[in-house]
Amino acid sequence: MNKVKTDLEATWTFWLVTAGISTTFGAAIPTGYNIGVINAPAAYIKEWCNQTIYETYGIVFSEASLETFWAAVVSIFLVGGIIGSLGGAWVADKMGRKKSFLSCGVLLVLGGICFQFCRAVSSVELIIIGRLIVGLAAGLTTSTIPMYLTELAPIALRGQLGVLCSMGVTGGVVIGQVMSLEEVFGTEELWQYGLSFSVILVITFFVPYHWLPESPKYLYIIKKKRDEAINEIQRLGGRKARDDYVKQQIEAIRNEEALNDESDPEGAEQSTKKQRSLWSVITDPTLTMPLILVCALQGGQQLSGINAVFFYSVSIFESVGLSSTGAKFANLGAGCLNLFIAFFSPLLMEKINRRFLALLSCSMCSIFLLGLTVVVYLINSVSWFSYASIVAILLYILFYQIGLGPIPYFIGSELFEVSPRPAAMSLGSISSWSCNFIVAMLFPTLQSAWGAFVFLPFAVTCILLTILLHKYLPETRGKHISSIVPLVSHGFRSKPVVPYS
Repeated sequence: MNKVKTDLEATWTFWLVTAGISTTFGAAIPTGYNIGVINAPAAYIKEWCNQTIYETYGIVFSEASLETFWAAVVSIFLVGGIIGSLGGAWVADKMGRKKSFLSCGVLLVLGGICFQFCRAVSSVELIIIGRLIVGLAAGLTTSTIPMYLTELAPIALRGQLGVLCSMGVTGGVVIGQVMSLEEVFGTEELWQYGLSFSVILVITFFVPYHWLPESPKYLYIIKKKRDEAINEIQRLGGRKARDDYVKQQIEAIRNEEALNDESDPEGAEQSTKKQRSLWSVITDPTLTMPLILVCALQGGQQLSGINAVFFYSVSIFESVGLSSTGAKFANLGAGCLNLFIAFFSPLLMEKINRRFLALLSCSMCSIFLLGLTVVVYLINSVSWFSYASIVAILLYILFYQIGLGPIPYFIGSELFEVSPRPAAMSLGSISSWSCNFIVAMLFPTLQSAWGAFVFLPFAVTCILLTILLHKYLPETRGKHISSIVPLVSHGFRSKPVVPYS
């Protein structure tokens, strides 16, 4: 019986593959695309905004005012991400995990329409509204899609499906950078097509939406539609799913339901719908530590300096003799390396413990950030430090992508049982987009004031994150949620001792 269980749990069935591909290409990649596509054609878009505002309102922006306006256009995407994350818990519980995905797609299409027609109707407002809408979609994507996929997956495939959202966002950034090159859509005449191109992906990969499965855990525990939940388990298990496999999955869900009844402070009998508000999750002492871990990992992912490293790398590549154009292509190559490593994430999640990967990633990132600080500071004093800085950047990207890159996206689905999970994922996503906003606002100022030492706060973040994870992060690979939750249910008194993890 155990042999049957193992074989079935490790099988990629048709509907698991379809759900993974559809959500990755229909939501995660467009989210990353909207992050990466805006930078290259910025000069053309700013010029158009300045001219359009003058023609419409008779206002002439100074150079400083135009830069401030453009910063608002870019950063409103992050504000949308925060708001979208905040609504993720409500959407996931009220509409369901599957319809959360639909909501992401609708918002992405609406945003793309705004981008496509803003120039035709000479409306700067449309590009601002479009950035806000795709930001809402991004926040909703990062707070609900990893949860949806991990709830569809059997235990053996949970990590592999969970990293697909991370891979999609990473790939989307690279695709956005490519599509915004002057050789593609990054020109004065075509930039609006570049901004809206991701709509094609969304529409294409929403074709199978109607047939995608709903989360069995959501149906069984939240909606109490147990027959439908069993049907979805059978569909997800494929044609070879046997009765003992279905019984095993139901037993795992019942264990999670029982854990939910024990932990729900409002009482299990007051409602058949076991939904938790953001406030009830925040104030529940048994959820304090997992919530800290999720928010620290998602926020720390942004405060680890990945965006700063990519921003600074252009000048570093120029320092070794590359032209401005060559440096930009080299930076794109570094992004491709980031994506290449991300392709190995499913294999890493299957074979190696999450705790080990997270600790290795955070500790090594801190080392290479400290090293980067030293070599960039002395780059004009030591000739070969230019090359050392490139090596430090590439190694930083390598170690970032094996842990800090993928794990924060889905770890909340492994630390929380199904009832508080949407709220926890939303709070983690809020932490991510808020920290992203902080970095975007402060990094240019800190870079001007501190120079090479701008990497120090990011290194300190990685060090603190390493300490937190070493003390409190339990191993989650291959374990039922019901065995993980008690390990972190005592706040800072928790002792999730997991030998050899």
